[in-house]
Amino acid sequence: MPQLDITTFPPQLFWLAITFVVLYILMSRLALPRVGDILRTREERITGDLDRAERLNREAEDALKAYETALAEARARAGEIAARTRAAIQAEAEARQAEAEARLAAQLEAAEARIRETRDQAMGQVRGIAADTATALVARLLGNAPEQNRLDQAVSEELDRRGVR
Repeated sequence: MPQLDITTFPPQLFWLAITFVVLYILMSRLALPRVGDILRTREERITGDLDRAERLNREAEDALKAYETALAEARARAGEIAARTRAAIQAEAEARQAEAEARLAAQLEAAEARIRETRDQAMGQVRGIAADTATALVARLLGNAPEQNRLDQAVSEELDRRGVR
């Protein structure tokens, strides 16, 4: 076998070194920067979605604080009115307070629903983004697209293992 002939080792090692250097340069200059760009873009998109969800969550917390403040103010005002007025005026104040609480509760419920929807939407996109990234990476590295079912299953298993919904 010529591969095992000791006299042909130097040329074989020479061509091995040349091939390795050429492949290394191609991978480091062409393939890996593209993969890095794809991963960076995906990460920025996910970060943006999570930041938006966090911002909406903070807005909901602010709405809850405003609700609690408004509720406390309405109770204090109702107490003052009750002390100064007769039973009829007290009943009217209680009716207005109930209306304000219902309106604020409805606003709070709507805000919480928007937050849940945005969070679920952002988390729902995580699987798609992960699957797209994995498909692009495998296709880029292997030269052909993997089986979508196996890829989706692998991505789902990994995301489930990490606790991502």
